[in-house]
Amino acid sequence: MELSFIIIFLAGFLLGALMIYVVMVQRDKRLELTKGEMKDAFASLSLDALSRNTDQFLKVAKEALKGQVEKGEINLEEKKKLIDANLEKMASVLEDLRKQSTSLSTRLSESQKGTDKLRTTTEDLRNLLSSSQARGQWGERMVEDILRLIGFVENVNYVKQKKVESGEIPDYTFFLPREKRLNMDVKFPLAHYEKFVSSDSDSQTEQEQKLFLKDVKGHIKQIASRGYINPHEGTVDYVLLFIPNESIYAFLHQHDPLLIEFALEKHIVLCSPLTLYAVLSLIHQAVGSFTLEEKAGQIMSLLKEFEKQWQKFVESMQKMGKGIEATRNEFERLTTTRTRQLEKPLQKIKEIELGKSEGSIGEGSDFLATPGDEAGPDK
Repeated sequence: MELSFIIIFLAGFLLGALMIYVVMVQRDKRLELTKGEMKDAFASLSLDALSRNTDQFLKVAKEALKGQVEKGEINLEEKKKLIDANLEKMASVLEDLRKQSTSLSTRLSESQKGTDKLRTTTEDLRNLLSSSQARGQWGERMVEDILRLIGFVENVNYVKQKKVESGEIPDYTFFLPREKRLNMDVKFPLAHYEKFVSSDSDSQTEQEQKLFLKDVKGHIKQIASRGYINPHEGTVDYVLLFIPNESIYAFLHQHDPLLIEFALEKHIVLCSPLTLYAVLSLIHQAVGSFTLEEKAGQIMSLLKEFEKQWQKFVESMQKMGKGIEATRNEFERLTTTRTRQLEKPLQKIKEIELGKSEGSIGEGSDFLATPGDEAGPDK
């Protein structure tokens, strides 16, 4: 990119210099032509003037010379404008080249930063793949993310690093329905795969590929001999072997399809991150369904007890409603009829106090039995 930019810059510079040179050559030619025309005109005028008087000759020569000079100045001014326009155009082209150069330099700097970052990431990944302990930690971290995404809880749905009867310690043990268990190992041989990726020659690539596939097959045999499958301990007939990368899982399928069948013959299921997510999701759903089925009888018994108590609650609420209705009716009777009967003697008392009553107190005692009112208990 830098060499192309320099070539373009030099080509533009040479083109501008050539244009200036051509303009200057044309200007010199026109000046020479103008001088020749002036010389011829002067000679012609001289011959005409020789036949006349000297003053007339000088006058004519002066006017002719003045016209030629003015014409030359006009031509020079036009040439100067043309040169200025070309110089402005060249300056604009050079400014564009400078801006493009600055932009190109910025992009090259960003590209270099991205390359350095990619180199650092690649180096970190290479260091990770070259350490067996780091590979194990990397696999465990990916499994933990998958378990957290599904909703598994440690010591409820699974345990880590718990010794089995054979004395071996699987990385993970998952709890299944009916007290069954499923063991999983997350360690995986990646040393030769890292060399396969970074190899420079075809022969080395082929050699590292064979060694990697051989390591995987040997690791499968080793997992099968660890006693992770034990019916007396409640385990199922298969063990999970986690492969912490989808591309490696696809690589095994592509370069050795029989390896998957070989693992299944050893009762080992190879799981990539996506495959493990699918398997554990099914386990999670199965556990939930089994738990619901197991507790269904207890739930039905509780529902019957709830229905019985609910019936008693409804009966009590109905009795309370009837009592509240009787209380409401009694309250309405007190606030209507009884209130009016009590307000009448009070009104009579107020009339007596104001002197509006003409009868005696004895006569006024009839207010206790006002005509039209009956002394019944409901009035």
